[in-house]
Amino acid sequence: MEYSKLFTPMKIGNVEIKNRVVMAPMCMGFGQYNGCATEMMMNYYEERAKGGVGLIFTEITRVNDITGASSYGQLGMSHDYQIPALREMAERIHKHDCKIMVELHHPGRQNLGLMIGTVPLCVAGEKLMGNLYTKILTGAVIPPGKKLQDKNIVPKVIAPSKCEKSKMSNSVNRALSNKGVKKIISQFIEAAVRVKKAGCDGVELHASHGYLIQQFLSPNTNKRTDEYGGSLENRMRFLTEIIDGIRKSCGSDFPIVVRLTVDEMYDRIGQKNKGYGLDEGLKMAKILNDKGIDAIDVSSGAYDTFNYWLEPTTFDCGWRKYLAEEVKKVVDIPVIAANLIRSPKQAELQLENGIQDFVSLGRPLIADPQWVNKVKSGKENLIKRCVCCLYCFESMMENAYHYSHGNCSVNKFVGRENVKFNLNGDGRKVLVIGAGPAGLTAAELLAKRGFDVTVLEKEEKAGGQLNLAKQPPHKDKMGWVCTDLLESVKALGVKVEFKVTANKDIIDSYNPEIVINATGANAIFPETFKGDNVSTVTQILDGTVKLENKKVAVIGSGMTGLETSELLIEYGNMVTVVEMADTIAPGAWFQQLDDAMQKLKSGGAEFLPGHKLISVNDGSVTLERIRDNKRINIDADHVVLSLGVKPDTGLYNEIKTSDSYKVYNIGDSLKTGRIADATESAYQLVMNI
Repeated sequence: MEYSKLFTPMKIGNVEIKNRVVMAPMCMGFGQYNGCATEMMMNYYEERAKGGVGLIFTEITRVNDITGASSYGQLGMSHDYQIPALREMAERIHKHDCKIMVELHHPGRQNLGLMIGTVPLCVAGEKLMGNLYTKILTGAVIPPGKKLQDKNIVPKVIAPSKCEKSKMSNSVNRALSNKGVKKIISQFIEAAVRVKKAGCDGVELHASHGYLIQQFLSPNTNKRTDEYGGSLENRMRFLTEIIDGIRKSCGSDFPIVVRLTVDEMYDRIGQKNKGYGLDEGLKMAKILNDKGIDAIDVSSGAYDTFNYWLEPTTFDCGWRKYLAEEVKKVVDIPVIAANLIRSPKQAELQLENGIQDFVSLGRPLIADPQWVNKVKSGKENLIKRCVCCLYCFESMMENAYHYSHGNCSVNKFVGRENVKFNLNGDGRKVLVIGAGPAGLTAAELLAKRGFDVTVLEKEEKAGGQLNLAKQPPHKDKMGWVCTDLLESVKALGVKVEFKVTANKDIIDSYNPEIVINATGANAIFPETFKGDNVSTVTQILDGTVKLENKKVAVIGSGMTGLETSELLIEYGNMVTVVEMADTIAPGAWFQQLDDAMQKLKSGGAEFLPGHKLISVNDGSVTLERIRDNKRINIDADHVVLSLGVKPDTGLYNEIKTSDSYKVYNIGDSLKTGRIADATESAYQLVMNI
């Protein structure tokens, strides 16, 4: 396919972008307490610039240290001392004919009370104690701080007016005074001046995803009675005064982009007439257009409607492109939009059809920084696609408490952009057993190091456990992981042989120097419960057992159990999910859980947390309630066990003592986990051989 539109230059203001691909702002935590760009952050962004992207929007960049710091590893433009590091980062990005604009941000009510006022203390502490302070903070301060956060014994976060808590941060908020509003406006303007002094190409104002600027826009969070509340004009005044101030201080030739939620999407979660919808969002876009901004970056949602701006894997590509299409009708400035774009063909078509002017890639550029170059060179089949597993965001949030950064399930070089391959493979023979994510990742990295690699897979296709994970409704993206890895290893000259069940004799026949066992895991199936009316989730997902119009008890509410339940409901079954813990899917990431529960409830599923399976009967199961040991029977024609998996170590145990070759064990066959765990175990092994 020709990608003429994708590679046509276009201007934002007076700044020409070499192509239509921009990197969306995403906080990954590569910064430091003082808000200065770090070497790791510069490496991360420069790698994407090398990859051919035309414009990079930085992550959320704070303008205020006291109430506006969202992360200990966040970029800042709140002080002049942060300018030199940003200038260095901009220069490194500019070397690759790529532009950089800085996203200015304040979290407002979506901040954690734990963060209020702590960043200045951290900056001072690190100056006095160096790395020791970080160890004390992450080991002795943050854990009890999180407990205080849960009990609301922390400072209040700020908002346009006192309002309901944000779903994710769950922090008590307080209203800004009129003086406080004007002060933050001036801080946005001062931050923009610093961005210009650093030699960057413009700023983006973050009026999306429920952060402070959007909170002023929304009648749900802005109930002020002064000039900053009430009418649409008044609710937009906070933003328009920031724009006016930047224009006055930075000049008309310094581009201003606004990232705007044009629909808060409350109706999608069953809360109609709350916040604002697309009709009012379009009016906002028109006002901003007439105000003279240089481009509009169209988005949607807030933390309360999280899945409608940072989608889980079940969402269709391009599902929200209609938002940008409608904005295009009311503005005459460039329209930027993400729109869950996962292929260059989709990107080109949305540009050709006039839906948007620039394609915004966020997670796809985390997964593959070479996305643009691969398309331009005709190697789009080698793109590592983002599968929307959300691990980048989840790991960023979790690691923020440890002063670390986010990671990616399919790209193990996120945060390791400066790592070099040790090219000492010297053609040595390696046999990898298993073509799941761990085995194929190992094969890819080994080939890049110069080893002669062969992969043996007992099934007729690659994928391992992901061949099961992609079976529930709308989960097909999960299959991309191994599809893309297979393309990569073949391009690197790796030999992949299917329908070969490895054993010691077969392995010996290849005469390898190294054998890597990546045989995965098998579903747990206790002998106690085996019977004609009992199966595992594996048997349901691989089609061995097909159930239709039955009463089914699913035992275990991890995400595999919930997703298998979705598939069962699709075939007309009535499902009851039984879970020993007090809550459904304990430990699951909230976005995945919200997504699954909405579908399961609409499908009539019932849930019994706090119960364990005692026996399987003919037409029923006996459960015991944990809190009082009371036993109950529920009707069930069939029982599906979702009790987790255990490593398949049969082959490894057979060959691990071999004197002929070195044997290693990785992935689920070593320790069961997620895609990210499997690929990380492969990375750690291969990079240290």
